[in-house]
Amino acid sequence: MDTKQILITGGTGFIGSYLCSELLKEGHFLTLITRSPDKYSEQQAENRKYIGWGNDELSDAIESADIVINLVGENLFGQRWSESVKKQIYDSRIDSTRELAEGIRKAKNPPELFISASAVGIYGDSGNKELNEGSTNGEDFLANVCIDWEKEALKAQSNNVRVAIPRIGIVLEKDGGVVEKMLLPYKMFVGGPIGSGNQYVPWIHMRDLCNAILYPIENKTLSGPYNACGPNAATMNDLAKAMGRVMGRPSLFRVPEFALNIALGEAAQPILSSLNVKPKVLEVTGFEFDFADLEEALADIL
Repeated sequence: MDTKQILITGGTGFIGSYLCSELLKEGHFLTLITRSPDKYSEQQAENRKYIGWGNDELSDAIESADIVINLVGENLFGQRWSESVKKQIYDSRIDSTRELAEGIRKAKNPPELFISASAVGIYGDSGNKELNEGSTNGEDFLANVCIDWEKEALKAQSNNVRVAIPRIGIVLEKDGGVVEKMLLPYKMFVGGPIGSGNQYVPWIHMRDLCNAILYPIENKTLSGPYNACGPNAATMNDLAKAMGRVMGRPSLFRVPEFALNIALGEAAQPILSSLNVKPKVLEVTGFEFDFADLEEALADIL
């Protein structure tokens, strides 16, 4: 890949930190948009700088960017979804994406590509039904967030700007996400599946996810939504057993669905919903996964 000027939001988060590290290794020049640019003043470098939202500096950064990558969004895990938290989840995604799309539309020299994240939660809880990019959208809170999120991103599309929307699955990485939440019980020999265990988990290894996010840079024909998850969705029972084998621990102690609902309420939705999602667009366009096997993916990170 040729060296690019890349403007990125969410670059200090769970996925963004890993992605930025990979981009810097490849020699790209990064501008990270953050609410607190002063916090990162000591990390400014020749190939990495931090700017704030809502000012001329952002407009200038959009004008000079070859690519804009939008990963911003309030964390879904770790707290109950009060009305104020749900507003933060919604506003952090929709408002930021709207601001970027408006900046791109107004730019005299817009970026060639806008990659804006979404999530497989757009399909809603779907049981065993196999899902692809053409499947019907869900109607729950997260599905509606994703629907509006994608609508805002697509407003940046024009004859000069291509918009690609990776619908991100459950990311496998030990320093965050679902795996981090499940690790402690296994270390204490009380690990096991969450909920019924029959729900499908649309997992993807962090390395594959980053490659999938960046895939539209190389594949000039890819635009619109595409599922950024592995080719072999597994059930929660499969995930729990694989973790047990990799860690040499039992996987016998189930966390009942009712207990999770009592503890987290509606915030339990992302982990209890069943999403048998297939990355049809990635497969058809020739994307190659480094980790198509769940146990191999877990062994690499644990």
